[in-house]
Amino acid sequence: MNNNWNIQEGLAWPLGATWYPHGVNFALFSAHAEAVELCLYSDDGLNEIARLRLPECTDQVWHGYVEGLPAGTLYGYRVYGPYEPQRGHRFNPNKLLLDPYAKKIAGVFRWSNQMYGYDIENPHKDLIMDTRDNGRDMLKAVVVEPTSSQVIEEVNQSPNVPWNKTIIYETHVKGFTQLNLGIPANERGTFAGLAQPQVLEYIKKLGVTSIELLPVHAFIDEYFLVSQGLTNYWGYNSLGFFAPHSGYNSSGDPAEFRRFVKAAHEFDLEVILDVVYNHTAEGGHGGPTLSFRGIDNATYYCLQSQDARYYVNDTGCGNTLNVKNPRVLQMVCDSLRYWANDMGVDGFRFDLATVMGREAQGFFQGSGFFDVLKQDPILSRKKLIAEPWDIGPGGYQLGKYPTGWAEWNDKYRDTCRRFWRGDHGVLPEFARRIHGSSDLFEHSGRAPYSSINFICSHDGFTLQDLVSFNNRHNEANQEENRDGHHSNFSHNHGVEGPTDDGDVQALRQRQKRNLLATLFLSQGTPMLLAGDELGRTQKGNNNAYCQDNDYNWINWQDIADDDQALQEFVSYLTWLRNTRPLLQSKTYIHKPEEVEGDVIRAVRWINEDGEEMQDSQWREQHVRALGWIVEHIPQKTGLENQRERLLVLFNAGDEQVNFHLPQYDDVSGWHNLLDTTIGNGKPADLSGILHKLVKLPKKSLRLLAAVFE
Repeated sequence: MNNNWNIQEGLAWPLGATWYPHGVNFALFSAHAEAVELCLYSDDGLNEIARLRLPECTDQVWHGYVEGLPAGTLYGYRVYGPYEPQRGHRFNPNKLLLDPYAKKIAGVFRWSNQMYGYDIENPHKDLIMDTRDNGRDMLKAVVVEPTSSQVIEEVNQSPNVPWNKTIIYETHVKGFTQLNLGIPANERGTFAGLAQPQVLEYIKKLGVTSIELLPVHAFIDEYFLVSQGLTNYWGYNSLGFFAPHSGYNSSGDPAEFRRFVKAAHEFDLEVILDVVYNHTAEGGHGGPTLSFRGIDNATYYCLQSQDARYYVNDTGCGNTLNVKNPRVLQMVCDSLRYWANDMGVDGFRFDLATVMGREAQGFFQGSGFFDVLKQDPILSRKKLIAEPWDIGPGGYQLGKYPTGWAEWNDKYRDTCRRFWRGDHGVLPEFARRIHGSSDLFEHSGRAPYSSINFICSHDGFTLQDLVSFNNRHNEANQEENRDGHHSNFSHNHGVEGPTDDGDVQALRQRQKRNLLATLFLSQGTPMLLAGDELGRTQKGNNNAYCQDNDYNWINWQDIADDDQALQEFVSYLTWLRNTRPLLQSKTYIHKPEEVEGDVIRAVRWINEDGEEMQDSQWREQHVRALGWIVEHIPQKTGLENQRERLLVLFNAGDEQVNFHLPQYDDVSGWHNLLDTTIGNGKPADLSGILHKLVKLPKKSLRLLAAVFE
């Protein structure tokens, strides 16, 4: 081992490894450490070539400057301190630790007993420190050169899509590109593959505005999955919050992700990241010591007050990141700023976001995390989306987030599924959800786009499976089909799974169109799950998080005619939404008496007789048909060309409904814009005019536009 490197005092800021032309500054936070050693490794990561004690500690930051050290150097830390699990301390200098601020990670993680800070074979388990050295096999951080200001400026040429015009497309880096034979083989399943022009052109032609990626932070597979030949395909198991996941990187260069963002921006597409700051890959008290646990366990994690040996588990993943601590909060915000500024990302969707807002007294809109983001000059301008729940106390917080935030609306998902399934008594709830869930968001001054509306997401059935299975079929997950959601509100329409029955197939296709049309015609921000426009199936698996195979990969080579038509249907829906201002309202539209600047903006609900719904009719359990009118009528002469009145007719019942059209003095008839009984949704005669009656077949939807006199 060569310790001839010259290490100087250096600086306590910025945290991480900062490259300069003549050396590298290292800074690591640890409030309870007694000493920190910097370990330098050979290019292959197998041999430790130097071990240097960081010479200074300033405000709980250990730091040192190594002169002459080049970019590309592999390194890790050994941190000294007490090994006292009952007091929350798990320091073990025998374990090489990954820098939390590492922007690139080298190596492939392989599970072994050496990765645990305790003697895993001892009956007392985590109370006995393990003395085996894991340095040779442990992942290494890599020193990277800082991003130039010119590159940052180029990647931040964002389309800046307004919230009310946003349409989100949720996808997975690997699953979206792995089977696309138009992509070079070495780039399939990677950021480079996702950046291919034909890929981005496909997404753009769908009419969506924003690509939301499942986690791309560096993550590892849990041991229990690896032992069963499975993987953490979704990636909700972060180990590094600054480094792109190496499995998605064809070149090994973190800039590959940045090049993808830049390419997306050139297609006027935003990039939103699904981020996991609620827990880490180190798991509970029986988990490995890889980074945070060995650096400062008592600071980075929420520990149980009655016994600090054990972790607060508000996430269901074994541990909970302690964002109440200012240094942990700093790390999260530094990570967000890095991805937003250096990588050009346009927004973030926060997994189990209630963790981020939970203070000592519970969830709080004025928590430190929300306040910090609100005042941050970079992050406050990004799209911020919450998954508004976790499994901790008071974990379900839909509608409770601060202004400026949007939230995944699972009530929208479940209600729309139940309505089209034909459930009794859903009508009032259905009306509230398609109206933008004003009952959840408007009271705090928030807009309709605060509601992220979705029918399907990565978690649960795909759209094809939603209309093909009554029950989950998760046997491939090797948990005896016990995992995944119990309540899916799905319907197989007579046959469980695939079928050759033409009538069942036709009904399933129409139900998919009904659900998609509802999604894109609702007030709020629509989110489409990638592949739903192509009939992608997970074979009835509603929890395919561990399936890195054709359960999740989109099959681009075998697209049926019906699914080709469905893709056209989605493109038509996005076109309708993008060209109809009433479908993109920035504010809630309520009673007909509401006047905004000499403009009547109103919503009306009508029954099949074309008359306004009465209170008693809302309470009728059997009613499954509804008409929804949205209108924008200027009252000033000369603005007649801005008049717009849309009528959506819903029939979720099993019988045809003869729907009488409402009559207006200023309307000569109605254009039929959308019909879900047609494969691509486009009526044969878009210029034709309907006057008095629409025969609405069972399980169908129509969109009509008023023809003004």
